Amino acid sequence: MKRTIAAILATALATAFAPGATAAEKPEAITVAYFPEWPTANQVAQAERWYDEEMGLEVKWRPFDSGVQMADAMVAGEVDISYSMGIIPFMRAVSGGAPLTTVGIAVSYAENDNCVVHYKAAIDKANAHELEGKKIAVPFGTVTHYKLLRTLDFLAVDTGKLDLVDMVSVKGAEALARGEVTMACGWGGALRRMLGKNRVLMSAREQTKIGIRTFDVVAVTNDFAEAHPDLVTAFLRVSDRAADYLDDHPDEAGPVIAEAAGLSLKESNILLSRFQFYTRDAQLTGTWMRGGVQAFTREVADFYVEQGAMPEALDDYGPMFDAGFYERVR
Repeated sequence: MKRTIAAILATALATAFAPGATAAEKPEAITVAYFPEWPTANQVAQAERWYDEEMGLEVKWRPFDSGVQMADAMVAGEVDISYSMGIIPFMRAVSGGAPLTTVGIAVSYAENDNCVVHYKAAIDKANAHELEGKKIAVPFGTVTHYKLLRTLDFLAVDTGKLDLVDMVSVKGAEALARGEVTMACGWGGALRRMLGKNRVLMSAREQTKIGIRTFDVVAVTNDFAEAHPDLVTAFLRVSDRAADYLDDHPDEAGPVIAEAAGLSLKESNILLSRFQFYTRDAQLTGTWMRGGVQAFTREVADFYVEQGAMPEALDDYGPMFDAGFYERVR
């Protein structure tokens, strides 16, 4: 019996440590999701392959039009890390049981996400109720969608009387330009194209004053985080290095980021000037990864349930956030 048990254990150990046999073995490549036309500091590292060098593997970058698509791809096992997934898509995904964890804040960007009214409609915050019955383009389940609902709730607009159309930012900008919608909501380069003669319904500064926060997260699949914690920490370390490089060398970083984002240098720099990138010390504060984000996520979830946009919220979103990876960044 002892010999049989020993043989079984030996076989199990041999199998466990055989090449390619364990999930913890370092992969040859990983896939990271990102947004096109969304210039971020870490795109210096993306373009210069700092991630590949630091992590010792190939990083494949896959573009997505929305955080909802990112979350779906992660659940499907097609993406390991999402850089700049909106907090709303993350919240909705984990509320539905998606095995994802936020390990950091990618970017804060109140000025780079908003809703724009067609100038011919002559609607602003003073007569916002006139949006009732009108067609509005917005990417459902995103930070933009949440900001729209919160803004209209504050302006006493009956959201039940709106004709909301699910459109990603790029399509929304096109629909607004053709006059097919009265208002369109979006971010980044698409938001820039929505402006011109058109105007935002409510400024980002005004939205911030009523408690609307706008930020994206660095999300990882639980399987990847559990199997490769050192790689997650390395990813955050490189992201911080890129943020510091942008601060210290904006003239050198700017053109690299613009090219990676698919934007002109002028447009990219305008968007970058409205972004805030937080490194380790800022991340590990009560405002962000040590309590602030968790509380905000619960607040947002409760609001979605109240609006009938989600069946129920979790009792506690704390387990879906892990500051431990950033704590190990040195």
